[in-house]
Amino acid sequence: MLTTMLLAAEEAEHTNMPYVIGAVTLVILLTLLFGLLAFGKGREHT
Repeated sequence: MLTTMLLAAEEAEHTNMPYVIGAVTLVILLTLLFGLLAFGKGREHT
């Protein structure tokens, strides 16, 4: 059972899933930041 878990852990290391999740998160946050800046430019300062 331990060897099966170790083999599964080794196979999981070679995936690019953390990079995909990080890239998607970065795109979402940059989109939100751009939206916030665009919204802020159209408002009056009080």
